[in-house]
Formats: sequence, structure tokens, C-alpha cells
Amino acid sequence: MIQFLDLKAQYQEIKQEIKKEIEEVLESGQYILGPKEKQFEREIAEYLGVKHAIGVANGTDALIISLDALGIGPGDEVITTPFTFFASAECISRVGAKPVFADISFEDNLNIDTEKIEEKITEKTKAIIPVHIFGCPCNMDEIIEIAKRYDLFIVEDACQAIGAEYKGKKVGAIGDIGCFSFFPTKNLGGYGDGGLVVTNNDELAEKIKRLRVHGSTKKYYHSQIGYNSRLDEMQAAILKVKLKYIDQWNEKRIERARLYNEKLKDLPIILPKIYREDYKKHVFHLYTILTQKRDELKKYLEQKGIPTGIYYPLPLHLQEVYKDLGYKRGDLPNAEEACERALSLPLYPELKEGQVEYVAKTVREFFERM
Repeated sequence: MIQFLDLKAQYQEIKQEIKKEIEEVLESGQYILGPKEKQFEREIAEYLGVKHAIGVANGTDALIISLDALGIGPGDEVITTPFTFFASAECISRVGAKPVFADISFEDNLNIDTEKIEEKITEKTKAIIPVHIFGCPCNMDEIIEIAKRYDLFIVEDACQAIGAEYKGKKVGAIGDIGCFSFFPTKNLGGYGDGGLVVTNNDELAEKIKRLRVHGSTKKYYHSQIGYNSRLDEMQAAILKVKLKYIDQWNEKRIERARLYNEKLKDLPIILPKIYREDYKKHVFHLYTILTQKRDELKKYLEQKGIPTGIYYPLPLHLQEVYKDLGYKRGDLPNAEEACERALSLPLYPELKEGQVEYVAKTVREFFERM
């Protein structure tokens, strides 16, 4: 049976290494901000090419704490995409600022359309949150140019894109701050929640470290209101093991995506771009196609034992919680269309080539029956 994602298969490959690390944590008696967490921060900072990597409790906290560290709050506006997981906008609301949505581009694998950003900027705009959706880097050169022109911060939401690259740089290491999630389904996932904030700015790093422990640098002495948001020692130990494999796992995802693209070409669907790797390295957290027959195809595949996913069924600007922002259907047509047409097919490193071929064959059968 084909699964949409098989976390058990990955665990079986590294089970002994994981057990050893967990046993060492349990024996140590150090469970919060211990030596494993510090070692993981050093190793992932080196991997990403940044000065500072700061473990937090989850990807959402990473985004919230980043905006807080930048001083963004009530009266401010932050521009982001409407085609993403809710946390990308929720973090803006959580610090009291206003999310402003710019439409997406079908030409850039459903990332934010950089040509739509500038028209959204007002005197209240303080930052841009580009989301490297499904593991595909945004067009960062254009975003950096806009940010410099208007003196805006860039907070990269790289929660789905660990290991992805833009012109030789790891995403998350390009803007002022980068945010990552280690939710179990991510390309680099823990066995529970976890997140990371990265930056090359020393002052911001100190603020973020302070904010994650109740605004404190010395125990029981607090200089600001902070959070209780730390990457626990157990998750850090697990992630330290898995970090060694992330590049080879990502390469397998890319190989499976290439095979899907080869087997699905010439069908009435839009396939994700692979890109030249010297320009963008897309690490395929999800393999997502666009089709006018999304719901019918989904049902057909499920009848054949092939699970699929819809990411995302409703764009953020049309969510009930944001009705007071005044958006209406038709305001951001690309995002709305994507939510009606996007379908994600099974993809994970352990997925066999034969399974990819079976999924593609079944998709082709669906269209040939029409």
C-alpha cells in the first residue's frame, strides 16, 4: 500500500542511532537547553551558513519571536502570501500587527509574486515574510531589492524548505531572520514539535535568545516580557542525528519529483518546476500539481489506494478570522485558483520508484478515461 508519507520507514533506517541519542539524554538528566541542544544549534548553523541558530519550541513560535525581536507590533503592517499554512499570517496577528496579502505566481511554483509586493506597501509596512512554499525558494533578489528601497525587514518563512538553496545560499540565511519548523512531517522533522530561528545579526540573536526564556538573560531576572519557547533536549538529540541525512533525503525527494514530472508530462495539469540547481534548489516538501479536475482526480486516486493531500483548501485572506481585513473573493485570484486546483501526490525519500510510476500511471489513466 502506498502512503502519503511514511515516517516509520525513515525511523527504521536510523533507529539504532536515535535510540543511542535518546538514551544519552535520559541518562544525563539534562532535558532543557542541554549539551545536545547546544551542539545541534552549532551544527545546523554551520549547515545553513549562519552565525546564530536558536532552537525554539515550534515553527510558529520562531516566526512570532522573530517579529517581536524586530520590534514589530500594533499599528504595523507585514506583507506575506495568502497561499500558505496559517502560521505565516497568524504570527503577524499575534504580535498585534496587520497581515497584508500579496497574490502568488503560477510561474514561480505558487510563491509570492514579487511584482505584487510593492503595491501593498504603505507607511505602516515594516517587514515582508516570504514563504518558500513546499520547499521552493522565492525570488529573493527582487524581495531584497524592494526591502532595501523601503527599509523593510525580511523574515524568511523556511519552515517547509530546510536545505533549499537560492543562488548557492541556503534559504533562511538570506534575509534578516530565517524561521524553520521541525514538525514531524517536515523534511527535517523531530518526533514532536520543534523550531529554529537563524540570523547573522548579533543584536537580534541576543534578543531572540532572551525572548525564548521569558525575556531573561539571568535566572529570575527579566528585562522584558518573553515566551517559554525552547527546543527540548530530546528533540535536539533526534534532529542532530537526522541532520546528517538531510541532503541525501532531499536529493531523493528531487529524484522522485523529476520522475513524476517525466511520467506526467503532456497531461492537462501544471507540474511543479524543478529549476536549475545553480539558481534554485527546490527540496520538495510536497509535490503539488494543479488541475481543473482536482476533486475528481483525488477521488479516483483514493479508490485506487493512493492517498493525496490538499494544501491549501482556503487562502488566508478568505479565512473567517480575517474577514475584518476587508478582503473578498476575487481580490487575489491566483491564490484562490490554486486552492481550488492544487493536489499533492505522495512524496518522501523512502518512496520507491515503482510506487511513483504506479501513481503517475494511475493519474494518466484518469485523464485518458475522460
